Amino acid sequence: MQLGRPQALLASLFVLVLATLSFTAQAQSPLSAYTQQQTEFLPVDEAYQLSVIGDGEQQALLQWLIAPDYYLYRHAFDAKARTVDGDVELTFAVPDGLAKTDEFFGDVEVYYGAVDASLELADTAELIELSITYQGCADAGLCYPPETKTLLWHTASGEVQKGKLDSSSLRTSNLDTESSEDFGLIAALVFALLGGMILNIMPCVFPILSLKALSFTRGDAQSHRRSSLVYAAGVVVSFVGIAAVLIAIQQTGKLIGWGFQLQNTGFVIALAYLFTLMGLSLNGLLHFGTSMMNVGQSLTEKDGDAGSFFTGVLAVVVASPCTAPFMGSALGYALTQPIYITLLVFASLGLGMALPMVILSYSNAAVKILPKPGPWMETAKNVLAFPLYLTSVWLLWVAGNQSGVNTMALALAGLVLLAMAAYVYGESTVKKAVSALLLIAAVALAIPQGDSNQRGSGSRSLADGQIAWSASTLDSYRDAGKPIFVDVTADWCITCLANEAAVLFTPEIEGAFLAADIPYMIADWTDYDADIGEFVKSHGRSGIPLYVMYPSGEGSQPVILPQLLTRDIVLSAIENAQ
Repeated sequence: MQLGRPQALLASLFVLVLATLSFTAQAQSPLSAYTQQQTEFLPVDEAYQLSVIGDGEQQALLQWLIAPDYYLYRHAFDAKARTVDGDVELTFAVPDGLAKTDEFFGDVEVYYGAVDASLELADTAELIELSITYQGCADAGLCYPPETKTLLWHTASGEVQKGKLDSSSLRTSNLDTESSEDFGLIAALVFALLGGMILNIMPCVFPILSLKALSFTRGDAQSHRRSSLVYAAGVVVSFVGIAAVLIAIQQTGKLIGWGFQLQNTGFVIALAYLFTLMGLSLNGLLHFGTSMMNVGQSLTEKDGDAGSFFTGVLAVVVASPCTAPFMGSALGYALTQPIYITLLVFASLGLGMALPMVILSYSNAAVKILPKPGPWMETAKNVLAFPLYLTSVWLLWVAGNQSGVNTMALALAGLVLLAMAAYVYGESTVKKAVSALLLIAAVALAIPQGDSNQRGSGSRSLADGQIAWSASTLDSYRDAGKPIFVDVTADWCITCLANEAAVLFTPEIEGAFLAADIPYMIADWTDYDADIGEFVKSHGRSGIPLYVMYPSGEGSQPVILPQLLTRDIVLSAIENAQ
């Protein structure tokens, strides 16, 4: 049955209202420490304080004082020297660092607290320009771009000051930090662009883009290009809108973060309804407009521009369960910068997400690869509906784990009423009235019942060697210098579930933990838990999964594993922790 324009408008507004309410509710509760922790990241010069002292005419000593919970990479150190006559060879010596499995660079050596290094020149002159490069990250997850300091060394007096040489004279001044800031901004924009592009292949986004791409098999090239640009505008505007919300909430001290809205059962159910509506539309039971994915077409009659724009908005909404690589670093940088930089980085994230579709529309070769229109398109539409239904099932399972089986059952009943409303709808006033009542009832049944107390963070069934989250238990192991592994996970975290199925909960890895006598602590954050939230915040993470290995030995530094795990990464962490 085909809904008329008022009902299509109602359905579209229903999706937007639920999404908005979920963001608002999230902003008004301590469900996430994301924004607060990002504002606490130190500027690079406060995180790593460099001092250089001349020791004779050819040697210099360098020292970095490193803020707590920050570290420097050994492999990132570099030093160069030059005089007005040209480059000077030097020997740069840094000590061995601590072994660490790093999220960004894998197995590396790092320094905590402080690090001393030395350099020796092969030749000398009255004035030497030193270029010292280093790079570090916070345990919280923010990785700074490489930082380069340019210093002038007066070899006779041993004095080292900020400045640099030109071809004829000394030009001393405060260190020009703009180049470093520009490089940081450029790096963040590139990371955001890459993260947005990778977001397209995430399971929560890919179905929508597949259907949008299929629309390019019909119509002319000019309409395809226009549609892709309008779609891109919808994506970029949506990301900038999210950034504006985050900035506004920062100003009020409220807490909100990317992906943490999935701790809100209402948002999870809204997504389940959305995916179901999309599936019904693909199966021909419900039509939002005149083309496959031009959701919102009925909002206007401007040749589908509103439909393409709203498809971009929809893509951003359904992307919320997913976080792509590079996104964490880019967003972490953005939320510690002035407002205009934050908006630029989020816009770059949106541009990256929209870019593949724009390229496809402008590439004649790519469009030619797409199959010709035919009956297969109707079959493809019907087939693609079923992954959307399965996604709805998963989301309702998450809602049931969050708020109990009653909430899940009522939401399922609401989906049945939603389908019934589409079936009953007709031209007569009675059918329209019945359909509207069914739709209202379906929305009412989507409201969580507030029985989340049926579930606790320790409600998961635990295998041998696994223990439920307890801050006091963790503290006792750390105080005793005993190793322990903490896995912060959630049912709504797709990456968490993938890591558990492919690596963490395999017999080999479970056996390795048992053999090493390292307890496996599960911190289940499907529902918000204040203690787990504080733990995540203490490591400065903007999201989960979070995997922390505490090695044996009193005062040992915790090792944060990458968010995407492999067998070798976990086995290496177990071996190093003993």
